[in-house]
Amino acid sequence: MNVLAFGLFLAIVGLTLVITYFAAKKTNNASEFYTAGGGLTGWQNGLAIAGDYMSAASFLGIAGMIALAGFDGFFYSIGFLVAYLVVLYIVAEPLRNLGKYTMADMIAARFNDKKVRGVAALNTIAISIFYMIAQLVGAGGLIKLLLGIDYIYSVLIVGTLMTVYVVFGGMTATSWVQITKAVLLMIGTFIISLMVFAKFDFSIANMFTHMKTATPIGEAFLNPGNKFKDPLDMISLNLALVLGTAGLPHILIRFFTVKDAPTARQSVVYATWIIGFFYIMTIFLGFGAAAFVGYDNIIAANAAGNMAAPLLAQVLGGDFLFAFVSAVAFATILAVVAGLVLSAASAFAHDFYSHIIRRGQATEKEQMVAARLASVGVAIISIILALFAQKMNVAFLVALAFAVAASANLPIILLTIFWRRFNTAGAVTGMLVGLFSSLILVAISPNVWNPEPGVAILVGEAIFPLTNPGIVSIPLGFIAAIIGTIVSNKKEDSKKFDEIVVKANTGLGVSGVSNH
Repeated sequence: MNVLAFGLFLAIVGLTLVITYFAAKKTNNASEFYTAGGGLTGWQNGLAIAGDYMSAASFLGIAGMIALAGFDGFFYSIGFLVAYLVVLYIVAEPLRNLGKYTMADMIAARFNDKKVRGVAALNTIAISIFYMIAQLVGAGGLIKLLLGIDYIYSVLIVGTLMTVYVVFGGMTATSWVQITKAVLLMIGTFIISLMVFAKFDFSIANMFTHMKTATPIGEAFLNPGNKFKDPLDMISLNLALVLGTAGLPHILIRFFTVKDAPTARQSVVYATWIIGFFYIMTIFLGFGAAAFVGYDNIIAANAAGNMAAPLLAQVLGGDFLFAFVSAVAFATILAVVAGLVLSAASAFAHDFYSHIIRRGQATEKEQMVAARLASVGVAIISIILALFAQKMNVAFLVALAFAVAASANLPIILLTIFWRRFNTAGAVTGMLVGLFSSLILVAISPNVWNPEPGVAILVGEAIFPLTNPGIVSIPLGFIAAIIGTIVSNKKEDSKKFDEIVVKANTGLGVSGVSNH
C-alpha cells in the first residue's frame, strides 16, 4: 500500500465530509435539499457543472482511450465539449424558466399528466444508474491500484461515501464537493500536462513526431480508425455525445441551483471554458501515457486503460504526484456519483412519490425522507450492477448513458418547447421508445456479446453491429414522439403552448427569475 497516497486519499475524504457536515446544517427543506435553495452564483454553478461533467470517464477513461487508440480516443473529448453548445443555446434558459426541481417539472409545465411525469422520472433514474456504473467501475480500479483493496470492497467504499453526501448534505454538499474537486482536478491535470509538454521541449511538432513511433500501432496512432473500424460507429458515438448532454438529468438539475435564467446561461459559459481547457489537456495525458508509461504497462494495470493517467503521474512526478492525482481522481468520482444519486433520488421523491403517489399532498419533511431512502436504494442498485462491469472502459460506459439521454430526453425537451401540436401521448411514446430502444440495442450489441470469452459480458455473436446505439435510437425517439402525437386524437390546449413559449424565453411569471 502506498502510504502517501493513502494519506492524501483520507485527507480528501475528510475534506468532503467536513463540507457535508456544514451543508447538512443548511439543508432544512426540500428546496435546499434538491437545489441548494437556488443560491449559487454563476461562477460557482459553472465550476460545479464542470465538476459534475469532468467525471471518471473524462479523466481516467479518455486518457486511457487516447493512450491505447490514439486519434479515435480524442473523439470523446471533442464530443463532450461540443455538447455544451447545445446546452447553452437551446436547453439552459427554458429549463431554468420552466422547471423547479427536476426535468419532469419542465415537461409537466406544459403537460399536467401523471404519465408524463412518471415516465420522465423513470428515464432520469435509468440514465443516472447507467452513468453511475461507469463512475463506480473507475473508482474500483483506482482504489485497487492505489491501496491494493479488492475491486468489490473499493466499489462498496465509494458507494457508501456518495450516499452519505446526498443523504445528509443534499445539493449544497454535492455542489461544494463538485467545486472543490473541479479546482483540484484542473490543478492536477495542468501539472501533468506541463510536465509532458516539457518532455517534448514545449513543441507540439516534436510531440506529434514522437508519437508516430511511440506505440505498437506506429504512425496509425495519429489517424482515425484504430478503435472505430466502422464509420457509422464513430458517427453514432459523436451523435450520442453531442446531443446527450442536453438530456443528462444530473447536469440539467444544476440549472435549478441558480436564481434566474441569465445566471444559468452565465454558469454554462463558465463551465464551457473550464471544460474546454480540460479536454485540450486530455491530449497531453493520453500522449504522455502512451509515450512514457507504455502500452504494455497500461494494459497490465487495467485492460481498458482506465489507469493511464495515474500511472503517467507516477512516471513523471514520483509517488507524491501519483498519490495526489489518484486522490483527485477519487474525489472526481465521489463528486459525480453524488450528483447522480441526487438526480435519481429527486426524481423518485419529487416526481413519483410527491406528485404521483401522494397526489401533490406530501409535506416537505415526507419528501426529504423519501429522497433520502431513494438515495440509499439507487446506490445499492448501482453498486450491484458495477460489480459486473469491471472490465469495461469507463469512457465507453458513459457514452452509452449519453445515448440513452439523447434518445429518451432530448426529443421531448425540444418538442415541448418548439412544437405547438405536441401532446401528452407523443411525450410518453417518445420517452419510452427512446429509453427502451437504446437499452435493447445496447443489450444485443458487441459491448455485451463477443465470441471471445472475457472480452464482453456474455459469449456469443452480437445481433446489433454498432457499439453505440445513438445513430438508431436518437431518431427513433424523435419519430416515436411525432407519430405518437399524430396518431393520438387528443389535442392539447394551444394557449398552454403560448404560455410555455413566453415563460421559456422571458421567465415571465416564474418565481425567482429576474426581469431580462
